[in-house]
Amino acid sequence: MSFPEGFLWGAATAAHQVEGGNVNSDFWALENQPGSMFVEPSGDACDHYRLYRQDIALLSVLGLNAYRFSIEWARVEPAPGRYSQSALAHYAEVLRACRDQGITPMVTLHHFSNPRWLTELGGWENEDTPDRFAAYCGTVMREIGPMIPYACTINEANIGEIIRRLIGSGEGRDLHREAVVGLADDRAKMGAGTEATPARQRPPRGIFLFTFSDEGLDIIRRAHAQARDAIRQASPATKVGITLALQDVQAQPGGENAADEIWAGQFTDFLPAMEGDDFIGVQNYSRVVVGPSGEIAAADTGGELTQMGYEFYPQALEAVLRRAAAAGLPLFVTENGIATGDDTRRTEFIRQALGGVERAVVDGTDVRGYFYWSALDNFEWMLGYRPTFGLVAVDRATQRRTIKDSARFLGGIAGRNALA
Repeated sequence: MSFPEGFLWGAATAAHQVEGGNVNSDFWALENQPGSMFVEPSGDACDHYRLYRQDIALLSVLGLNAYRFSIEWARVEPAPGRYSQSALAHYAEVLRACRDQGITPMVTLHHFSNPRWLTELGGWENEDTPDRFAAYCGTVMREIGPMIPYACTINEANIGEIIRRLIGSGEGRDLHREAVVGLADDRAKMGAGTEATPARQRPPRGIFLFTFSDEGLDIIRRAHAQARDAIRQASPATKVGITLALQDVQAQPGGENAADEIWAGQFTDFLPAMEGDDFIGVQNYSRVVVGPSGEIAAADTGGELTQMGYEFYPQALEAVLRRAAAAGLPLFVTENGIATGDDTRRTEFIRQALGGVERAVVDGTDVRGYFYWSALDNFEWMLGYRPTFGLVAVDRATQRRTIKDSARFLGGIAGRNALA
């Protein structure tokens, strides 16, 4: 395979999913409530907060040259306006570990989880959240920004729009909460392969993943724009972008109009907020097929399904990159991967996905990096530890890491293209 000089080859994680002990976050609170919609709590996760040096060194050993990780807002600002110098010093050490291993860091400032206090104030339905988020981003970047070449403000800023589509019209707060709980239970059943205990918990107003009112989505867009300005002011050399969850939307005859609406909701509607950005982070796992009667369930496509219930369809990434290129911004694949217990299928997924990236690059699409999701088998939100996305297996009883063959496969491609 042939890729441009300076192409970033990496893997990604999110703080709450790997660090462990994130006790000040809203997700920690949700996981540990009676009747939680989470099948299990995150607990120590992968203990990455302690073992980050080891994990970053593993990426280097594999031949990767980049690492996308997130800074946990709940650790940095555990109370409104009160910043933890200890947490900021920790993330500075993570960045130094990247430097020492020859790893280029890409930092995400918000990856789904919030400080508890923010959610208690209404979270992403509160008009003050863009100001609060920008202040947090500015503080982080003033402290450690010179070590951060790439910053993503918000991970999957459009996820609320996708969830709204999945669960219906999204009209009304009560419908919102009932539908989200039902969705969580359905996903849990798919991930476990067995019947799950019906979830009873209701997510509070303003949880990021479950914010899909028009007002909430507008707040998210404004938060990105204000954060971008704060980052630039604090660290002018840092390149700033956003990441979007982008499905390959495919129309069957009669489904063209609905398919166009889906793409607009997940991409086109966010273009005004991205004016002035330096790049777009593209996150893709599968496709959506739309017929005359609406979306066709993945289980009805006849294809192989992953542990998440997604269709095994690595070809989706190429199509999404080509379509996202219309925005005129450089692209990074900030997430792409598969949850499977069969590592040979992970290797095949990576092989096919990267073949598509290569074709897009050869045809002139400005793709500058590929980050596999995820570096480690981690906490997959409401589904707990059952889905395994990682290049590296984690024995959570001992925290022992085991490199998978798929990791060596990706690292081999990265190594062969290091000087391309």
